[in-house]
Amino acid sequence: MSANPLGFLSPSNTSLLLLGATGSIPIDGLGRWWTLLTAGWLQGGILHLFFNMVALRQLGPLIQREYGPSRTVALYTLGSVGGFLVSYAARIPFTIGASAAVCGLIGAALYYGRSRGGVYGSAVFQQVGGWAVGIFLFGFLVPGINNWAHGGGMVAGFLLGHLLGYEERGREQPWHRWLAGGCVV
Repeated sequence: MSANPLGFLSPSNTSLLLLGATGSIPIDGLGRWWTLLTAGWLQGGILHLFFNMVALRQLGPLIQREYGPSRTVALYTLGSVGGFLVSYAARIPFTIGASAAVCGLIGAALYYGRSRGGVYGSAVFQQVGGWAVGIFLFGFLVPGINNWAHGGGMVAGFLLGHLLGYEERGREQPWHRWLAGGCVV
């Protein structure tokens, strides 16, 4: 039994592999490309889940208000896939977590703040930019954090924020809902 109380209820690596962890081992060794999508829905334990849910609770309302619900689903899901794709390209052997998706939302918020401008846009950009720096510093200080997935998620979110647009520039369209539906499926 582990002496670390935070390890309580943490799934084993075997369980995570069976449930859809991604990386060079599952993709190259087992041909599981679909894990680029599933890994973002897995967590490594209670503390991992807690940090990701706190971040989502802080970012989610902003993203949903500025992008709309369908685009938010697409940003979250595709930001995660983009993060894990970069992580795979960096040859990370085994990884999971919603932080790639949360970083996709951070990227979308950075795009929104930079694109919108003005006092509000600048405030959003500065606030979320501080979170981005903090996430990378945390990743360099704590072993086992996948900064490749974080960075990839942010870049994917920034690009998707531009491609999908936000509410001030145009209301959600039927294709946004179809994209979100595809992400949910």
